[in-house]
Amino acid sequence: MKSRRKMLFGRGIILGFLFLWSFVVFAQTPSRQGFEIMKNLDIYSNLIKELNQDYVDDINPGELTQTGIDAMLGSLDPYTNFIPESQVEDYKFITTGEYGGIGALIHQQGGFVMISEPYEGSPAQKAGLKAGDKILEVNGKQAKGKTYDEVSSILKGQAGTTVHLVLQRNGDPKPFEKTITREVIKIDNIPYFGMVDPQVGYIKLTGFTQNAAKEFRQTFLKLKEGHDLKGIVVDLRGNGGGLLNEAVDIANVYVERGQEIVSTKGKMADKNRTHMTLSPPVDLTIPVVVLVDHSSASASEILAGSLQDLDRGVIIGQRTFGKGLVQNVVPLSYNAQMKITVAKYYIPSGRCIQAIDYSHKKNGGPALSIPDSLIRAFKTKNGRTVYDGGGILPDLVTKPRRFSNLALALYSKFLIFDFATQYVATHPTIPPARDFEISDTLLDEFLGYIKGKDYTYTTKSERALDVLKAESLKENYFDAIKGEYDQLRSRMENDKLSDLTKYADQLKELLKMEIVTRYYYQKGKIETALKHDPDLATAIATVKDTEKYQAILSGKYVQPKPEVPVSDDEDDDNPVD
Repeated sequence: MKSRRKMLFGRGIILGFLFLWSFVVFAQTPSRQGFEIMKNLDIYSNLIKELNQDYVDDINPGELTQTGIDAMLGSLDPYTNFIPESQVEDYKFITTGEYGGIGALIHQQGGFVMISEPYEGSPAQKAGLKAGDKILEVNGKQAKGKTYDEVSSILKGQAGTTVHLVLQRNGDPKPFEKTITREVIKIDNIPYFGMVDPQVGYIKLTGFTQNAAKEFRQTFLKLKEGHDLKGIVVDLRGNGGGLLNEAVDIANVYVERGQEIVSTKGKMADKNRTHMTLSPPVDLTIPVVVLVDHSSASASEILAGSLQDLDRGVIIGQRTFGKGLVQNVVPLSYNAQMKITVAKYYIPSGRCIQAIDYSHKKNGGPALSIPDSLIRAFKTKNGRTVYDGGGILPDLVTKPRRFSNLALALYSKFLIFDFATQYVATHPTIPPARDFEISDTLLDEFLGYIKGKDYTYTTKSERALDVLKAESLKENYFDAIKGEYDQLRSRMENDKLSDLTKYADQLKELLKMEIVTRYYYQKGKIETALKHDPDLATAIATVKDTEKYQAILSGKYVQPKPEVPVSDDEDDDNPVD
């Protein structure tokens, strides 16, 4: 009976795909291609039937089918994905920014899942959960040994339902219990905005979910009506994109009605569309600066790229991701869905900014960067030269902000997180986020806290030395250089001992952001980070320097070459989000 149920389930999956594909194949593809698809589906159906009948162990047809689908789609681009019914709600979150749950970030630490940060105003925060709380049980089941995904899936659920937790707080051996009613959790597209200068406003945009444009327009009007606003900085760093129409409508805030922002071109005629601004603009003259980095992708690139192509804003930061591809979600049988790449998008100058060519993967080859020989030049509205083939290159390129390997090790091993948890337990309040600082005394407390704890890390120089040793051993040269090698290794170890002093400012900054987040949540964290943000300082200076701003947009400004080459490939130091 068990085997028969599995066979029926597997046949149900196959029949569902046969129905869908028979419709698609015979309606939209040449007969030869349609025959090939139907032939291979028939082969697959017979294959899984024979496996189910004859394979020595019981098989799971659903898992095998999932594996086959994942492998098939893996030969295309990384954005074409199968979405089983169990994951549909997670994909809805991408477009709506909403999910049902308790409203808290969690992370895996040791054998437990911990609360990283309750969202301000969330059920978790209202129930008194704090960062550093260890989850011992979820709905009566032991949480120890469970993965992040397993615990997350239980914490999420329909609004109005409850979840029962047993937790343990740092310094208190006695567990405590909380029954929390789930709510609809809305992740803000704009977690922070404000004035970063008496005349310069700032908007942090982290997503392009439904209503992002409406929220952006309202936020800009608040800044404009409440202050003597002379310029605006739009921060798209780390923004991986979202809904295309929201990017078009946000551009419309600064661009006149009837302007083309992006067009899409695909294999099917109905995917060839031009997206125009539809509403009256809010402000056509205010200076606009957009901050981007390598994680700015998709809708972020449409917004930044269109403002650059229309000479409506100055782009500052690092080259963007270069996605350049449009996805649609299509329904499949049994409540499954597929997110499929249907077109490429082109911004107003006519350029496509796709950085990776995935077409070679169809024949088993690797995905390749667009070669320099195929990169073409285009012109902005004012005649400036811009290029396709590799994301949006900013008008002012800045060096990525990176942290030392020491800071990364302390951060990734949760020593900064754990120290902040200990600090909060003995400090009920701290000054406002913008005023709080890490004193030398507090830094010394942290250094005492980590003494004897494991935060080993390897520098780029040490890795190079390891390569030297390996290669010299292969070529029988190591004995000749062993003395010098040992001296270099010893000298490097001594230098690493001084890193705690050398990178004291970085440690203070990371400690401050972690501690501030405990009291002032996401807004406080962003406000603190902005105080140490060189790209924001460059943006403010550019907005206030009218002559330089206009020279950039007219193509007359040439950025001085940096003393240190700007590279996205540096790995001796690392970024921390």
